Amino acid sequence: MKIERKYNCIIVEDEPIASDIIESFVKQDKELNLVGKSSDVVQASSLLNIHKVDLIFLDLHLPVIKGFDFLRKIKTTPFVIVTTAYHEYAVEGYELDIVDYLMKPIPYSRFLTAIGRFKHFAEAKDALLEVADRNFIYINIGKKKIKIYLDDIFYIESFREYVNIHTKAEIFIVKMPISRIEETLDKKHFARIHKSYIISISKIEMISASEIQIDGKKLPIGRTYKPLIL
Repeated sequence: MKIERKYNCIIVEDEPIASDIIESFVKQDKELNLVGKSSDVVQASSLLNIHKVDLIFLDLHLPVIKGFDFLRKIKTTPFVIVTTAYHEYAVEGYELDIVDYLMKPIPYSRFLTAIGRFKHFAEAKDALLEVADRNFIYINIGKKKIKIYLDDIFYIESFREYVNIHTKAEIFIVKMPISRIEETLDKKHFARIHKSYIISISKIEMISASEIQIDGKKLPIGRTYKPLIL
């Protein structure tokens, strides 16, 4: 029997009509539990402190602090579905591992697609990265559960919603944001060097001001990560 999941979510939206529409959509899904609504990031921060939130419906054009600036300030970011009337922020949204990007006015069918993507990632976070022991992880690929020893990992590469786990034996391709796999790895042994790369520290062959070489592959060091690496 399938266990019914409950995902806590909040709506951060300063347009009352848009907020009410999203709320009505949320209430039609028994697995979504709306724990709060806010019209600015101050209220949203309070909700995040009070509740364990799995999903944020986030408008970008908020008073005082904008949506993406808010996300950058959060230490542990829940999954995020962006809601906006503007097209130009889509690329930036993908860089921040946004689950989906909904354009207003939001059709219910499009909302359902976004929720389907969220549930895929949420289930992957629980089932795909079960850390049975600190020296290996399990990943789910299709219907198979694959065991990967951490010592075998050279580096992890992100491409949109997928990650490629480069190991001694082969490359494993998994559908999940790189930020989610980063959360499970011991920072003593793995380091994020770029928005698209996590590396095994023990596998470093060469390091310079702009790149790191692992397994013969030269990987770029992102400007944001240089102070943490060099």
